[in-house]
Amino acid sequence: MYTVTQKEDVVRIPPHRLGEEMDKLLEELTQATFEGMVENGALIVLTTDVKKNGEGRVIHGDGGVYQRVTFRSLFFRPELQEIVTGTVCEVLKFGAFVRFGPLDGLLHISQIMDDRIDIDETGNRLIGKGTKREIRVGDEVRARIVAVSINERSPRESKIGLTMRQPGLGKLAWLEEDRKSAGAASNVRKAKRGKEAA
Repeated sequence: MYTVTQKEDVVRIPPHRLGEEMDKLLEELTQATFEGMVENGALIVLTTDVKKNGEGRVIHGDGGVYQRVTFRSLFFRPELQEIVTGTVCEVLKFGAFVRFGPLDGLLHISQIMDDRIDIDETGNRLIGKGTKREIRVGDEVRARIVAVSINERSPRESKIGLTMRQPGLGKLAWLEEDRKSAGAASNVRKAKRGKEAA
């Protein structure tokens, strides 16, 4: 999901900013130029440790200085089959959007649970018909990535598909309930075996 790499590239220093303190200026321009950019299917989330590399170049008719810099960049790359934990940020008729890292993924209504789902538009929630379990904005969930299509021009419009229809996935509160009920059932079985053995 996250990786850190060393990069080398060029930033343009506008002519009106040439008198400013160089290290601070290069850090600001590197962040403005590269953060939020997609490179090889990964989103650059953060740039740090910006260092000037050699002398800058002036291109005739431009007036700006093109300065080579080296920096560390933090990449976010959603991987197929990866398990992610995120927060439900929007509930719609067709499912819920889950924010994990800097991107959102769609949890389609068919991928939330095995139960049929009722849509409560006024309450902004999705409710299981039989289980009465619900999903609403602000809920923490664990899901698996099943589809990835990164939009290089506009990363926020990337399409990432999620599912929670497997054991160990779902709303974190549901998983805790299941864990407690499984523990209670296990204790009952152990007590029953103990009585039978005696």
